[in-house]
Amino acid sequence: MDINYYLGKIADEKPLDNIVEDGGFTSIFRTIAVVGDSLSSGELESKDAGGPCGYHDIFDISWGQYLARMSGTKVYNFSRGGMTASEYCNSFAEAMGYWDRSKAAMAYIIALGCNDLDGLQQPVGSIDDVKDNLHLNSDTFAGHYGKIIQQYKKIQPDAAFFLVTMPRDSFEEQHPEVKERHEGQRRLMHAMAERFTNTYVIDLREYAPFYGDEFRKAFFVGGHMNSQGYYLTARMIGSYIDYIVRHNPDKFSQAGFIGTPFAYVN
Repeated sequence: MDINYYLGKIADEKPLDNIVEDGGFTSIFRTIAVVGDSLSSGELESKDAGGPCGYHDIFDISWGQYLARMSGTKVYNFSRGGMTASEYCNSFAEAMGYWDRSKAAMAYIIALGCNDLDGLQQPVGSIDDVKDNLHLNSDTFAGHYGKIIQQYKKIQPDAAFFLVTMPRDSFEEQHPEVKERHEGQRRLMHAMAERFTNTYVIDLREYAPFYGDEFRKAFFVGGHMNSQGYYLTARMIGSYIDYIVRHNPDKFSQAGFIGTPFAYVN
């Protein structure tokens, strides 16, 4: 056993250098909520020859539920195909009861941006759009995304937040405007992590494989992942969180107290 691995002291280790099969230290969070869109919902595409595509959210094969089975942790799918940060804030979360304190989680993984930036082509905005009073946030992707974090911080102040960037793919290589939007989302995620406490970036854009033709052939059907793709994503998300915990042990030493009135104060 190399204790340096568990102390985050492997020289030059990058977040996805060591892929864990059981979620690693993700398991310290006994409840996790995944806030996201179709790619967080296990959405599969169906299609008859010559017919239109059907779209199906199948939570059981979402990366969140694969991660739950790997790590033994309870994972909530606070997600739906087509979801945007603005819809989540303005109607969806309240309608589904996702703001209820009874559903508070120890950690939140937020993976939004595709529909906001590519579908609606909403402005990315900046961290300045996130005000101290969440009700004054600007009507931008940044403003709504920040509001999600702020709302859950009110519900579970000590929770850990993990913000997911959008991986590099072959489509954006042919469309510079799309690439710039995705780069903007990445910059915003890092700004959010600086703005909020207990907040970290799962930077798939920097460290995940390139989603090129070979990747898509193996892990996609149509425009969405297949079961293998969601499983692989679960491995990446779990391994990345494991890396973050191992490299920041002081930040997570009291994770077991999240959601309780207790703490250890020197």
